[in-house]
Amino acid sequence: MADSEFSILDPFSAVDLGIADSADGVKQWAIANRGIIQPVKKFFNEMIVGIDSALNAVPPLVMLALLVLIAWQAAGRRVAILVGISMTMLGFLAPNAWGLAMTTLAIVVSAVLLCFIIGLPLGVLAGKNDRFESAIRPVLDTMQTIPAFVYLVPVVMLIGIGNVSGVIVTIIFALPPLVRLTSLGIRGVNASVVEAARAFGASPGQILFKVELPLATPTILAGVNQTIMLSLSMVVIASMISVKGLGNEVLRAMGRLDAGKALVGGLGIVILAVVLDRITQGMGQSGRDRGHRHWWQGGPAGAVLRLAGRNR
Repeated sequence: MADSEFSILDPFSAVDLGIADSADGVKQWAIANRGIIQPVKKFFNEMIVGIDSALNAVPPLVMLALLVLIAWQAAGRRVAILVGISMTMLGFLAPNAWGLAMTTLAIVVSAVLLCFIIGLPLGVLAGKNDRFESAIRPVLDTMQTIPAFVYLVPVVMLIGIGNVSGVIVTIIFALPPLVRLTSLGIRGVNASVVEAARAFGASPGQILFKVELPLATPTILAGVNQTIMLSLSMVVIASMISVKGLGNEVLRAMGRLDAGKALVGGLGIVILAVVLDRITQGMGQSGRDRGHRHWWQGGPAGAVLRLAGRNR
């Protein structure tokens, strides 16, 4: 109970449930047992450093060519041209813009990979089990609506500042759309198709991996697209806990009131968002939309096969 006198007209000011004290107790316990989290932190850090080193080790022109080829394969020639022009513009924004963009891309890739590993099984389970879907829905609602600064502080206290904390807070913020859209995709599979597969003797695992997931792939990739966009939107906030990349450049420019550097960092983030959005949207297209049956029949892979005379 609070110190103020209880009033029937204002009962809230006289009652204290002790939620803040309980949260502080959990925080103190977690800090005292921080050693338990160190293996997880080490794994995350090695993954982030590995991806960052790999991206920055590739010469910019080679990476540009790879991104154009990936875009052509995933989304067609128009998107490939857009990606080529956009990434060229990003490289010319500032002498260090490309390296900062690759570091930001490493953070985003790490967060999205972990979101996919966590979110896909949760989404499949939610799509198949109504009780689990009802139980996880309020958790996802909380993750999507709670301000980032609320969980930024405890994550920093547990893990410390740096890229690992940035990836974790990004996962918390960006995971819900992938879980929701995976569940929606599984639930949207035509029941008659599933029944036909079951009638032909398919096991539950075969139905999941050969029927439901392939048919739900466009919806799942829409979830991946949203997860990527939300991950990029966390770049500047995550830079407040010393996460490197374009977001950190924007934060430093804001502290110095340097509009030029803030513009460079902001444009870099926008260009990355556009490039990743167009590529993932193209990956979500069905073969019928692309005018061919298999993914390798179009793009550079299809061109190579046609030149080799092996395209069927």
